[in-house]
Amino acid sequence: MDRHALICRNILERPQITQRELAQAMDISLGSTNRLIKECLERNLMVVLADGRYEITSEGREYLEPYRVDGAVIIAAGFGSRFVPLTFETPKGLLEVFGERMIERQIRQLHQAGVTDITIVVGYLKEKFEYLIDKYNVKLLYNREYASKNTLATIYHARRLFKGRNMYLLASDNWMRENMYHAYECCSWYSSVYQEGDTSEWCLSFNKKGKISRVEIGGRDSWVMYGPAFFRKEWSEYYLPVLEAYYSIPGTEQFHWENVYMDLVNGTALRRLRESGLSHLQGRPLKEYGPEQEKLTLYINRQDSRQVYEFENLEELRRFDTRYQNHSDNEAMELVSRVLHIPEADIRHIRCLKSGMTNQSFLFSVSGKQYICRIPGPGTEFLINRRQEAAVYDAVQPLGITEHVIYLNGENGYKISEYYDGARNSDASSWQDVNRCMALLRQVHRADIHVEHRFNIRERIEFYEKLCMTHGGIPFEDYNAVKEKMTDLMDRLDAMNRPETLSHIDSVADNFLFLADGSLRLIDWEYAGMCDPLIDVAMCAIYSYYDEEQTDHLIDLYLERKPTAQEAAVIYSYVALGGFLWSLWAVYKSHIGEEFGEYTLIMYRYAKRYYNRMQTVLPQAASGGSV
Repeated sequence: MDRHALICRNILERPQITQRELAQAMDISLGSTNRLIKECLERNLMVVLADGRYEITSEGREYLEPYRVDGAVIIAAGFGSRFVPLTFETPKGLLEVFGERMIERQIRQLHQAGVTDITIVVGYLKEKFEYLIDKYNVKLLYNREYASKNTLATIYHARRLFKGRNMYLLASDNWMRENMYHAYECCSWYSSVYQEGDTSEWCLSFNKKGKISRVEIGGRDSWVMYGPAFFRKEWSEYYLPVLEAYYSIPGTEQFHWENVYMDLVNGTALRRLRESGLSHLQGRPLKEYGPEQEKLTLYINRQDSRQVYEFENLEELRRFDTRYQNHSDNEAMELVSRVLHIPEADIRHIRCLKSGMTNQSFLFSVSGKQYICRIPGPGTEFLINRRQEAAVYDAVQPLGITEHVIYLNGENGYKISEYYDGARNSDASSWQDVNRCMALLRQVHRADIHVEHRFNIRERIEFYEKLCMTHGGIPFEDYNAVKEKMTDLMDRLDAMNRPETLSHIDSVADNFLFLADGSLRLIDWEYAGMCDPLIDVAMCAIYSYYDEEQTDHLIDLYLERKPTAQEAAVIYSYVALGGFLWSLWAVYKSHIGEEFGEYTLIMYRYAKRYYNRMQTVLPQAASGGSV
């Protein structure tokens, strides 16, 4: 740390500052401050004016120039699961604290310090940040891996912004009471606050000069990493090659960027790098990346406990800004308050359950009782008819086999239901579980329940195909050929005039719920409608990623006997068609920003593989037995 530069910076910012105030600002003794001032005067970095004030000379300004801050990177890519349901609609950094958005407060503080070259790394709900370009002249950088990787990957994608530059690194969801940014920074540092008692934060050990010597996750009565950081260009020059190497090492996908630094300062980075087959990083031997390397030094920047805030969850934000206790301006919170006839403050212990393939859900408690609120996911208004879903729930209610629904809006799909403590989802690898699930499907199919709408797989395939074509196309090279095969299968099934009953359609293992008392529920009837009941067996198979042997066993369990040739052919036809349908569904979802990894490919393979089996079997099976 260059303390002469720090003296010059403080005097430049506060011409009226006293020696005692300098000592306090620099966290050093008055004697050390007096000595540093004397040395600065001797080097003509500053002069004493007639009124006793100090003034920086042109030599002092030139001396400060290498320490000028070049810009800032603000991390804003993450989902913020601990702030649901607010973050279902708004990225965490765009939430307001005392009427001011957290990210905007930080941008304004940076501007006040003269730092205007600001890049925001976005991911989740990236479009929400676009207005900041016009309002503050910031730049946006999209992190395509925001949903699958942690901040190590975020910094990796933004690494060019740090090379050869002195840069702040901020989190969009931090709140600083006073402006802690400057036009000049004289060392690389990490903000820190003192936490009493047990903590799960990243705890720091450091020497008398504030040089960090060790980092431990979790501790007691410790200074912890908390808030922004600053990287001098010399520090980034050594740190970034290690981060780039870590990015390519399997198992680091969920690492924070601080994990890399922790390994460096704790002396474990060299072992990890050598085990990955590396001997040099960008021409430097690995021995230059040991914990004793001075250029990799970070200093602790100790802050008052009331200065920096990293809100861990919505409960903390509510305590800090009491407006959130009863006026969150969030549609889901307002709905729960209205339906359960309670103030928002009574909605407690909120936890994200799912930001899933179709819906978003959160768990909450009111007066000790737990509930789930479902919020339809992006684009589902095009995919699901909520009035039909409500009609199905009304129709199956006498069976007593669904979750207890307290509220279901047939217009927008919002749903509130009771949460079953101690319940678990079905295990697709447990044939005992699967047998009970098939028995419940049989009960539904044999209940002679009728609703006014059908689940027409041909219509759904054409619908999803149209959505894909209008949102970016269909990426499969052989799509047209496969589509012809699927049309052939549907024509053959139509010619058979199969019987229809109320079918669930979405018979994934997660929708079968085993309660603590041993009873079983079938939940989430969004896609349900009148259809060939054998489609539910096929959907269960493909959702579980079953192979042919497992699917054969599933069929036996459902039918309680071996299938006829026709029954087996029909089910495997639906396996192919279901795979084709859901692959199109996944392609559309990817076009609107939701990726499902290998799911798309697995579903498409089901379509191709089982058509090849059915094209010879199905015509011969048409005269076989029926269900």
